Amino acid sequence: MSKHAAINPKNGAGAWGVVALGFMTLALAFTVRGSLSLAMPVWQSEFGWSRGFISGIAAVALLVMAVVAPFAGGLVDRRGSRPLLIFGLAAIGLGVALVAIAQPGVTAWLLPIGFAGIGAIGFGTIAQHVVAAAIAQRVEQNRGLAVGIGTAGSTAGQLLLMPVLAFFMQSGEWRTPFLLLALACFLLIPVTWRALSSRGPTSTAGDQLHGEADGRKGLRSDLGTLLRSPVFHAIFWSYTICGFTTSGVIETHLMPYASLCGFGPVPSAAAYGVLSALNLAGMIAAGWLSDRVHRPLLLAFIYTARAGAFFLLLFVADNYPLLIIFAIVFGLFDYSTVPVTASYLASRLGIRVLGLSMGLLSAGHAVGGAAGAWAGGAVFDWSGGYGVLWTASIGLAVIAALLVVALGDNERTIRRIPATA
Repeated sequence: MSKHAAINPKNGAGAWGVVALGFMTLALAFTVRGSLSLAMPVWQSEFGWSRGFISGIAAVALLVMAVVAPFAGGLVDRRGSRPLLIFGLAAIGLGVALVAIAQPGVTAWLLPIGFAGIGAIGFGTIAQHVVAAAIAQRVEQNRGLAVGIGTAGSTAGQLLLMPVLAFFMQSGEWRTPFLLLALACFLLIPVTWRALSSRGPTSTAGDQLHGEADGRKGLRSDLGTLLRSPVFHAIFWSYTICGFTTSGVIETHLMPYASLCGFGPVPSAAAYGVLSALNLAGMIAAGWLSDRVHRPLLLAFIYTARAGAFFLLLFVADNYPLLIIFAIVFGLFDYSTVPVTASYLASRLGIRVLGLSMGLLSAGHAVGGAAGAWAGGAVFDWSGGYGVLWTASIGLAVIAALLVVALGDNERTIRRIPATA
């Protein structure tokens, strides 16, 4: 492949087909994930569950994702993205359908099984690391920008669909939008099948994928090399903290906190929509910057800015404009770590193990998210508020910044994991 080639024409719809499909599937997956936060007050009333119990459902879902993520990452290295995206869409569609038909009493168990069981397997499969790895394997020029656009679907769907969900839930009707989300997942399966080739990942000029070497370089060896890398550990633990402060704390507890402050479902969803809109812009901008600036310093800046956003959240009370300001600031730095991290690991450790390395990071992110989701519910049940949670999140975000700030980013001195033993 030419040094300047960005797309291999043998890959079905090509690199940008993966970008488009990744965008759409992430839009659906993350809308379903975010729906729990919006539905929490409704489920408390209808099923008689505590906020801590519903937060536990979110935490279990994130733990299931943590188990699935490394396997999904390894499979995308070896099998390509099409089978993973199709399987994930089917799992999410079935899980959401079970949530929608759950009724108080004898069938209430279908809701946690659908969301934290079957649906969570789909969330772990259709995840940012799978899409990021699939794109990075096909795009060499402007890799960070391409990853940023593709993974931005994780916020674009919430931006468009969360207000619709809020409109239904304001009247107490939450099952219809969940059934529509399930239908959308099933309809996207044949589109994915037709649009993506069954071929696996392609080679790039910067790092030949393993192909023939696959049999000679085992998963155990790759995993051992990653676990011995100080760079990987710094990124992994910062990414675990990232999960606590985003998937765990904000995705699960921001809208319940807004409700606690006296804002209704629609204003709360509107604030979340603002966050999602800025998240979309932040991911694309971070991807663009990751092709041009020192990436560890960019990550440290993102984590520091996130800490500042949590500081604002301490003073929201009944001040809706301040909630919107928080949504703007946090939105810019919410998922913006994804394209920067994928771009950095691709050049630092190599494309060949990017799916595995991002899968391990995603597992850590999910464990951190589970801790944040559980902690938020426990803190609320204990104190009746979220102040302790916001304060802890400030400190953790600062720690994440300190973990990455000293990493190097000079590709001329980087030793990648080799393609052969």
